[in-house]
Amino acid sequence: MPPRHLALAVAVAAVWGVNFTVIDIGLAHFPPLFFSALRFLVAAVPAVFFVGPPRVAWRWVLAVGVVLGVVKFGLLFIGMRAGMPAGLSSLVLQSQAVFTAVFAALLLGERVRGRRLLGLGIGVAGIAVAALDQAGSGAGGSGPMGAFALVVAAAVAWGLSNVITRRAAPPDVFRWMVWVSVVPPLPLLGLSLLFEGGHADLAALRSLDLAGVGSLLYVAWISTLFGFGAWGYLMRQHAASVVAPFSLLVPLFGMSSAWLLLDEPITPLAGGAALLVIAGIGLASFGPTSRRTAGAVSPGGAPADGGARAGGADEPARTPRPPRAAAAAARPGPPGRPRRSTPRRPAA
Repeated sequence: MPPRHLALAVAVAAVWGVNFTVIDIGLAHFPPLFFSALRFLVAAVPAVFFVGPPRVAWRWVLAVGVVLGVVKFGLLFIGMRAGMPAGLSSLVLQSQAVFTAVFAALLLGERVRGRRLLGLGIGVAGIAVAALDQAGSGAGGSGPMGAFALVVAAAVAWGLSNVITRRAAPPDVFRWMVWVSVVPPLPLLGLSLLFEGGHADLAALRSLDLAGVGSLLYVAWISTLFGFGAWGYLMRQHAASVVAPFSLLVPLFGMSSAWLLLDEPITPLAGGAALLVIAGIGLASFGPTSRRTAGAVSPGGAPADGGARAGGADEPARTPRPPRAAAAAARPGPPGRPRRSTPRRPAA
């Protein structure tokens, strides 16, 4: 990678890591479901009017919009509001790699074995260590562990959305995320009105200040639109194996930014959990894989290869001609006579 692309990859990882700290700040100003609804509304409008159609079946847009936008982010925001620290959330959410592998095996028939299986096992051990750290951080561990379970459930939803996205194979990551962002606002707003109450939503809007506006614009425009747009650009310029390892920097930026800006302590258990998760996911994700399992997934759930098929993003793969047919087509016909494209009919 040239230096400017290297800097862009690190910048995207930093943006996604700091995003957890910004979410924590935003949750002090908005109810969680209402905040998530506003995040996708601001991300989708006005961008949706400037991009073309998603170029995938609408059922995939709807499915990922519900699973990723409504379920994953709804659970994540509720879990962080319930007491899950921002830094630890950025780490625990990386368990989506484990759930992606499980769903890919169940739904796509992909095999997980060898070093990938070992790496996923190490990642699971890291999540278990993170659970121990979270259990010891609260009174009796009951409240924080409930929040921890919500973030793990968000990782499960993210893993499922990764597999759906891999199946949809969108050719343009940025356009895909814009259209996916169109789906969640109305369902999330309805859930917010049902469980959080319209009075809480209106109160959040009336008391909106600079920090609330800044957090909303960051998670919508910088994290979503810039982050996925830049990531998709890098994936189109370089091999997935070159770009994808930078996603392992996300929890490092997440935990360090929470420590610097929110005074969240990094305990020895949390540090050990981070090392295990990053090492395990790295071992599972970047070892040798077969063609059947080569479709890497970015942190946002988009295919690491941008969804491009053989022959280009908009061009279907061509089936090669049989050798005899290709040789016959290459032979020139008699001079002065065009070669017939269809065989003569046999004599009666």
